[in-house]
Amino acid sequence: MKRILQLVFTRWLARTPLGMVLLGLGWLFMRKRRARRQQQPASAPAHREPGRRSGDPYAWRGPATGDRRRH
Repeated sequence: MKRILQLVFTRWLARTPLGMVLLGLGWLFMRKRRARRQQQPASAPAHREPGRRSGDPYAWRGPATGDRRRH
């Protein structure tokens, strides 16, 4: 729902030159914010990539495959 509202609002703003300026400023602001977030120190918890398991031994890893009965 949030993405749909963003799309509608963006299209509404893009109709006027002032709206285009506001969209451009917002884009620049978000771009700098994302670049700053990626340059965080190594002590901050890293975002996991899909397919990588957590190093936390207490993390839930899904249903156990060893105790299933075969039919």
